[in-house]
Amino acid sequence: MPSARTSGVILHPTSLPGGRLGREAYEFVDWLAAAGQSWWQVLPLGPPDAFGSPYTSSSAFACWSGLLADPEAKVERSELAQFRARHAFWIGDWERYAGEGAAADQLRFEREWHALRAHARSRGVRLIGDLPMYVAGDSADVAAHPRLFDPELLAGAAPDASHPNGQLWGQPVYRWPTLRTQRYWWWIERFRRSFELVDLLRIDHFRGFVSYWGIPVGSTDPLDGAWHRGPGLHLFRAVEAELGRLPLIAEDLGVITPAVDRLRDAIGALSMRIIGRSFMKRHRRRQAVAVHPADSVVYTGTHDHPTLAGWLASASKAERRRATGDLVQAGIAEEESVWPLIRLAFSSRARIAIVPMQDVLELGDEGRMNWPGTVGPGNWTWRLPPDALTPELAERLRSVTVETGRAQQPVANERRAAVFSRA
Repeated sequence: MPSARTSGVILHPTSLPGGRLGREAYEFVDWLAAAGQSWWQVLPLGPPDAFGSPYTSSSAFACWSGLLADPEAKVERSELAQFRARHAFWIGDWERYAGEGAAADQLRFEREWHALRAHARSRGVRLIGDLPMYVAGDSADVAAHPRLFDPELLAGAAPDASHPNGQLWGQPVYRWPTLRTQRYWWWIERFRRSFELVDLLRIDHFRGFVSYWGIPVGSTDPLDGAWHRGPGLHLFRAVEAELGRLPLIAEDLGVITPAVDRLRDAIGALSMRIIGRSFMKRHRRRQAVAVHPADSVVYTGTHDHPTLAGWLASASKAERRRATGDLVQAGIAEEESVWPLIRLAFSSRARIAIVPMQDVLELGDEGRMNWPGTVGPGNWTWRLPPDALTPELAERLRSVTVETGRAQQPVANERRAAVFSRA
């Protein structure tokens, strides 16, 4: 894991002006470097569902060909044979599911992504990926490995303060006893694949590895669900035995128990903290900047949260009062607004600070990526304006990064490359 305090920006490739890899992705990397950032965090890279969500993907292994800058690039037969040999565990399943040309598209993605990753590394920028807990019910994985999935339960979330009626996500849950008899090989290969693409990995819905909320198939009410035991440490020890200790971020938000904390600590994963939640009374004890642990990642928000400007527009007087108090405690004299709150997040003891690009641009609800619990138009469609990445904006973010001791240290770039390289 990184030892220095660093920072970065969330921007999914679909949010680049053209929504694809290529020149705009390289320009974004260069802008991050100019802004003193060490990380580019993306959302899952798999094929999204019909509504654009990358969290309900048709594959746990394949990447989305819709991101290709050059989808017609020539593929040699020998290259394709080598690619199939390297990815023998999953590529045949994906070809049977996705049809002719599927393997060639994955080879094209590998070329483009690895070239982009190499460019990012040369500029001192590392990539943070995102691993969804579940896959779609009609995915290539369920079709190829039906015994690994429970046909009687669907994934969801238990009632909590944010969602008192719970949530029904609808993906099949895992048959963990079956996976255990197979020594968790499917998950080992999933982690192996993930670290071919990124340097640090956020695990979505981490608490599901301790216990998960399963809802009977046919029910439309999340309250019909119940808690079921997850694999716990057994899974991660199996992964470590094959791949070694991996650099992970645990998305430990929601109903977090001591058992979830123990699992996260046992595998050495970084915790998550969200600035906006720190101003809500029910989250205060865990999320306030003053109590952030060093082994954590602080966010001003994620794809599921309102932007800072959106939060400020709807915050209660009590929440704004808590924000002002935290700014004063951190020695930030400005009144609460977007950039002082970014500075507050970056002042945290957390090892990494991440800010969505929408917050850097001070956007309101018009910049929101996803509204949890809703499906359809308005989600997953935000795009970065073509002229947004200005030198002035880079300098503004770099200034905050330098002031809070998170700026890139050029001498350490090669050392970080050695620590994090998994390609």
